[in-house]
Amino acid sequence: MMGGFEVSCEGIVGDGCGGGRVFGVKDETLYAFDPITKQEIVLLEDIEGVKSISKNGCIITLVCKDEIIEFDLQTCV
Repeated sequence: MMGGFEVSCEGIVGDGCGGGRVFGVKDETLYAFDPITKQEIVLLEDIEGVKSISKNGCIITLVCKDEIIEFDLQTCV
């Protein structure tokens, strides 16, 4: 469990949308963790009841207790 995440998934290196980073939820916040720089970037806050996380292309899908959230990495600056 890298970075102390409750749930996490890894981007595929070279996929062009966060590739190589680890995406995880910790304390109701979605983070991107760069293993090279060791930096965590806050992507989305106030996420409750996350059961699983997955990444397909630029979309991170968070399956929560009461909803499914799709976060588009292309919206990040």
